[in-house]
Amino acid sequence: MTSLTEITSLSHEFGTWRYVKGGGGNTSVKDDKTCWVKPSGTTLATITESAFVAMDREKLALLYDVAPPAVAAEREVLVLEAMTNAKRDPNAGRPSVEAPLHESIKAKYVVHTHAELVNGLTCAKDAKEKCLSLFPESMWVDYVDPGYTLCMAVRQMLIDFEAEKGHQPTLIFLKNHGIFVSGETVEDIQNSYKYVIDKLKLTYEAAGVSIDFNRSPIEDDVREAAAKQFILEQYPEDNIFIEASSGFKLAKDAITPDHSVYSKSFFFSGVPKTESLKSFEETYGYLPFVIEYDGMVFGVGATKTKAELALELAVDGSRILQLSKAFGGINYMEEKSRHFIENWEVESYRSKQL
Repeated sequence: MTSLTEITSLSHEFGTWRYVKGGGGNTSVKDDKTCWVKPSGTTLATITESAFVAMDREKLALLYDVAPPAVAAEREVLVLEAMTNAKRDPNAGRPSVEAPLHESIKAKYVVHTHAELVNGLTCAKDAKEKCLSLFPESMWVDYVDPGYTLCMAVRQMLIDFEAEKGHQPTLIFLKNHGIFVSGETVEDIQNSYKYVIDKLKLTYEAAGVSIDFNRSPIEDDVREAAAKQFILEQYPEDNIFIEASSGFKLAKDAITPDHSVYSKSFFFSGVPKTESLKSFEETYGYLPFVIEYDGMVFGVGATKTKAELALELAVDGSRILQLSKAFGGINYMEEKSRHFIENWEVESYRSKQL
């Protein structure tokens, strides 16, 4: 079995809804000269061997010596150009923005996910203290905007960690983001994830926090249909898709970058009248992707996939809200971090791929 076959298999294994949502997460495998990384926007669950982007490691490493512009937009243009130049096949897909971070990790295999059980910890108020108590061998990363800034920050932390410990960590936890797991074999990755998930399950159980999240179906078809029709009439677009769910507790703000991308940072609660939706749009700059109405929750999108994802991320946020109780309660993203994600070209591209 080739390394590409193995990383494809790992991507599928950790591409389920328990670990990632939409095009979230990324994976890679490397040898001495090449790092094969997941393309941006591609889902882990469906990726094929041929989709992985082969990156020249020597050219990719040139990014570490660049003096980046202070303006974020200019910086990201420079990084995208450098990563494009590092592709061995110019016609290959757009590499994950975190490719330079994968290059900084020495292990052969890297699997980065946004697992809900992990984010119940990383998105909590007491996250850092609890994380390093549960996983003292790991490396903790306070929130850094994704992309080049994150890659460079983690790279320096890896250098410092290795200087102190004599080796790189196999577990890297990122605040309000997720986890990077690395290893020399497929079994290393699988065993590390099992270790993390099993320990977290025991911790949630000890804290009296359920890891189950049960939603009852909407039993009143007439009420659901009437609500959907009412919502459709409030949106100016001709083609709007709506996905429905029974009600559940919604987050009050963005929890991770994925939530900002796929379900937007803020949800609408109440009767979605024309004037109230207009007020929402004037406040936040967009019509809501998620609406709580009459004991139901609806995901709204320009395509069926986007409507499903909006609802799925709203559910994910609710799960994380529930799990975070074991670690002091939820810690939302800061406003400036949320604004960066909402205006980041990379995330706009990632969303469009779906």
